[in-house]
Amino acid sequence: GLEDQLLGIVVRKERPDLEAQKNELVVAVAAGKRKLVELEDTILRMLSEASGSLLEDEALVLTLQSSKTTSVEVEQQLAVSEQTEAKIDAAREGYRPCAYRASILYFVLSDLARVDPMYQFSLDAYVGLFDTSLAKSAKSDELPQRIASLNEYHTYFVYRSTCRALFETHKLLFSFQICAKILLGAGKMDAAECDFFLRGGQVFDKSAQPQNPSPDWLSEAAWDHVTELDKLPAFRDIVSSFGSANADWHEWCRHPQPEAQAAKLPGEWETRCSEMQRLILVRCLRPDRIVFAATAFIVNNLGTRFTEPPVLDLTDVLADSAAATPLIFVLSPGVDPTNQLTQLAQQREVTFHSIALGQGQSPHALRLIDEGVREGHWVLLANCHLMMSWLGELDKIVEGLPARQPHASFRLWLSSSPHPAFPIGILQRGIKMTTEPPKGLKANMTRLIQNLSETRFSQCTKPHKYKKLLFAMCWFHSLLVDRRKFGNLGWNIPYDFNDSDFEVSELCLRLYLDEYEETPWEALKYLIAEINYGGRVTDDRDRRLMNVYMDQFFCDETLDTPAHRLSSLPDYVVPEDGPLRSYLEACAGLPQADRPEAFGQHPNADIASQIEAGNSMLEVIVSLQPRAADGGGATPDDRVYALAGDLLELVPEACNIGAKAGESDGSAMHVVLVQELQRYNKLLAAIRLSLADVRKGIRGLVVMSAELDDIFQRLLVGAVPPSWLSAYPSLKPLASWARDLIQRWQQLMDWCDRGMPTVFWLAGFTYPTGFLTALMQTAARENTVSVDSLSWDFPIVGAEEASLTERPKDGAYVKGLFLEGAGWQHEEGCLCEPAPMQLIDHMPIVHFRPVETRRSKAKGVYSCPLYLYPLRTGSRERPSFMLNVDLKSGAAEPEAWVKRGTALLLALAS
Repeated sequence: GLEDQLLGIVVRKERPDLEAQKNELVVAVAAGKRKLVELEDTILRMLSEASGSLLEDEALVLTLQSSKTTSVEVEQQLAVSEQTEAKIDAAREGYRPCAYRASILYFVLSDLARVDPMYQFSLDAYVGLFDTSLAKSAKSDELPQRIASLNEYHTYFVYRSTCRALFETHKLLFSFQICAKILLGAGKMDAAECDFFLRGGQVFDKSAQPQNPSPDWLSEAAWDHVTELDKLPAFRDIVSSFGSANADWHEWCRHPQPEAQAAKLPGEWETRCSEMQRLILVRCLRPDRIVFAATAFIVNNLGTRFTEPPVLDLTDVLADSAAATPLIFVLSPGVDPTNQLTQLAQQREVTFHSIALGQGQSPHALRLIDEGVREGHWVLLANCHLMMSWLGELDKIVEGLPARQPHASFRLWLSSSPHPAFPIGILQRGIKMTTEPPKGLKANMTRLIQNLSETRFSQCTKPHKYKKLLFAMCWFHSLLVDRRKFGNLGWNIPYDFNDSDFEVSELCLRLYLDEYEETPWEALKYLIAEINYGGRVTDDRDRRLMNVYMDQFFCDETLDTPAHRLSSLPDYVVPEDGPLRSYLEACAGLPQADRPEAFGQHPNADIASQIEAGNSMLEVIVSLQPRAADGGGATPDDRVYALAGDLLELVPEACNIGAKAGESDGSAMHVVLVQELQRYNKLLAAIRLSLADVRKGIRGLVVMSAELDDIFQRLLVGAVPPSWLSAYPSLKPLASWARDLIQRWQQLMDWCDRGMPTVFWLAGFTYPTGFLTALMQTAARENTVSVDSLSWDFPIVGAEEASLTERPKDGAYVKGLFLEGAGWQHEEGCLCEPAPMQLIDHMPIVHFRPVETRRSKAKGVYSCPLYLYPLRTGSRERPSFMLNVDLKSGAAEPEAWVKRGTALLLALAS
């Protein structure tokens, strides 16, 4: 329907003669048909009124002769008209590729509202964009050339116009959606291959899966992808090629840029694989390169400009706007567009008023809008999200603006954080712009120093100390802000540090240096790290990190050492005394790209953040996919019905706890076993019931409730339904989560059948802290000491699990811990540098041993936090942090591992 509507617009603009001719024909055909109906009605009426012989009724005979002649003429006219109409339609059809492309782009825009509630685009506004493209694109008498230029212009015009309304993280996703939809529509991309690229492969039953030929470099998740990939026609026999050309595949995987043409695929696969198929291989084997591979794919199919979003320029936005069009800033934390608007208003010599919305501010806002409409002022209503109850009234005001015929200079500016209840009417009528803080150490350092005035910079009575420590503090602030990009390795909780934290800390620095002759290090460090910045920090491990940074930068070496290094890299040093300009020059000389070592991180940290960015992009695109049949013709209902059946066969049934666990012996460990069985029984029963109900719902035997529909949607995309995560948290995809659940249940069954295990898999418990508490209670009873007097010791057990035949006297042997952000030196039993691209290392068996509380910790020991799963914050109901495990720090100082975000995990996300 939209395609036909847009086709009418194209032809009306491009070939008005055709459109006019078609309209005339439609009218003529309708008139001819109406005349035939009238003649038939007249004859029928006369026949019904006739009396006597019909042949003697002269009037009737004459009418019949006349109608016959007219009918023949009308039929001939209709035949000619239909032939002409067919010719016109054929000429119009030549423009259909333009209408098809434009309709594809509109639905890509429409889908964005499911990514963020502020991404609302109206059809009217889109048709306006299309009209502009028709008017501004290159003209040509050759139809194919005209269509090509119009499609090219409109595609980029939509991209450029939309990008200013998107956050940075969604711009590449938008480009990829445009590219994929265009290629799918043109038949240049296989739908099944595109679906595999987005979803990957999941294996529920490992028994039939071929053995991984190289578990040392090919991860379990990657092998799952490869074995499922073998089922696609284009990738037949890829599993066997990993056996025959293993070294070649390994070499390709180790290439720094496997998506580039320079990285040759093994054997026939180099010539056999299309660009999309190469993209799928990168997705399977090198998830850290997904974003780079998707970018290269877009460049090769649409051009470089679709990966280089234009910089927001308020002057351009203003030129595109009208007096009745609201201009909306979608805010990010730590960004305020008021200063930019003030400067722009001064340049345009326009009166500018701003008001921060909140309780009781609506009358003032209405007054400013009324004055602006009359006199041509600019009005900024800031922080609209803080006054959602009034925005319905504002929506009506915006809707009525065209009728009020506002002054040509009037502009209504709005700013709001993303909010699902923000009126769609305002968003669809307005021009939206996103505002984000600058990214990168160089950009943040430059901005902080540019914001300092000469007066402020030279105000301190101890300039030597002040200037050096001020530069160190700019560096400290920039590190804190930019560490967020490392995800879990950066901060446990992402904090919104802003310029006010820096300004208050700068004031403290100046006042305390003026007040004291000796540098008051402890006071400064406490005020800045614990109060000004630390006031936002709610996690103890994050506070420890901040204090480590502060101890590194606020020390005598910063003041006494010429060109004191701020990191292990030589590029970042404290400059010598000089005017403010010299510090700006020092910032200008900083590297454009930030290496992880600048933050104290390992190069692998970049890989972790790239994997997270790639997976996040794919998850969002998967959520936008329509519920249609796949390439094999299977509908979503078919796929979910089959999957639910497979899961019902895999998931075990609940057990009889009394029969399985036996009589209680009063021990804490038996209580743990019974409680774990109770929780798993409840979970298994809920899973089996919901799977059975989903299958009934698909067949129409029960009503598909909101909860069942949510389970259906999750199963469709291979994710775990939230209702199944009540017993324990997990980030695993559905297949590995199901296998993990079976292993957890098996550990409990083995405990019931064979007695207490020699080595425990700690991650297999729903409440591992309860298990550790039981170990502590058991040790306290056996040694007749108070539980409060005990703490943990963590000797590393060098032996393999098979060689451990007896349980330890106190505590328990624990297996299956994962080390993130470091490697493990097995010979020395200490932390070490991880191998390149090694994000996770497997820990040896650890003896969790209760001991009498020690007074002091030995040197060279890192208190390594242990988390339930990779999301280190956990949830409000279930924190992820369990306890600190003391590990030898090896050649590096413990503070180095703090900056790396090194931690132990019970479970992974794959």
